[in-house]
Amino acid sequence: MALAAARRVLLHAGSRLGRREALDGARRFANKRVLVETEDKAGVAVMKFKNPPVNSLSLEFLTELVISLEKLENDKTFRGVILTSDCPGIFSAGLDLTEMYGRNPAHYAEYWKAVQELWLRLYLSKLIIMSAINGASPAGGCLIALTCDYRIMADNPKYTIGLNETLLGIVAPSWFKDNFVNTIGHRAAERALQLGMLFPPAEALKVGVVDEVVPEDQVFSKTRAVMAQWLAIPDHSRQLTKSMMRKATADNLIKQREADIQYFVSFISRDSIQKSLQVYLEKLKQKRG
Repeated sequence: MALAAARRVLLHAGSRLGRREALDGARRFANKRVLVETEDKAGVAVMKFKNPPVNSLSLEFLTELVISLEKLENDKTFRGVILTSDCPGIFSAGLDLTEMYGRNPAHYAEYWKAVQELWLRLYLSKLIIMSAINGASPAGGCLIALTCDYRIMADNPKYTIGLNETLLGIVAPSWFKDNFVNTIGHRAAERALQLGMLFPPAEALKVGVVDEVVPEDQVFSKTRAVMAQWLAIPDHSRQLTKSMMRKATADNLIKQREADIQYFVSFISRDSIQKSLQVYLEKLKQKRG
């Protein structure tokens, strides 16, 4: 109920803001944590994450991301979206651990439903979705990138990407795993998931987590250039092909969505998991200290 109410409020606010700024030609609309810049002539929107300090996927941030994508999908003007970060040095640090620690089961269920919804919305979108990865992208940040049709990462050794859930004492869900296996292959995914590997740009490119690595100041321009190549393909044939390739993986979650939520609630509520999250959150506090 809370999630649905928030979506109604944000949709209303976002639509008003979008109309007010349409006079500039290049429109933009913004919620608190997501900035969307749109260029109608190009048919491409840029969605910037701005949930400092690390773009963690809080419930509110997830809700705003889904709403922003819905707005673009419902506007036939747009054919492509570029996901990037407005926070220097970080694409997204992934799931917000504070949403998974010390809360009640109803909150855990609502949060996990929002995570599922974002993944399904991105993974099955008819829009061309590309990521301009301009910072570190662990865990859920990597998952967002994996949903994209194309991924370009900044060549900065400080930036890493991967599904590192095991290092936090938790386990990547089966649909995280499926998306990863589809991208880099079974053996590479098995090893990376068990070890919680975070790949620097060159290694991420070698294993196939990203499609290109370019100098940091060229990430966005290169993504726009590649987007132009994809826009040259007729939408109907590209969309049908995308659906054909991804439908089985998405269906695996859709068919067991409620069971997946219940499993997550049961898993995250375990004393041992709560203790692991507590330890990790305390370490983060000390680092920020």
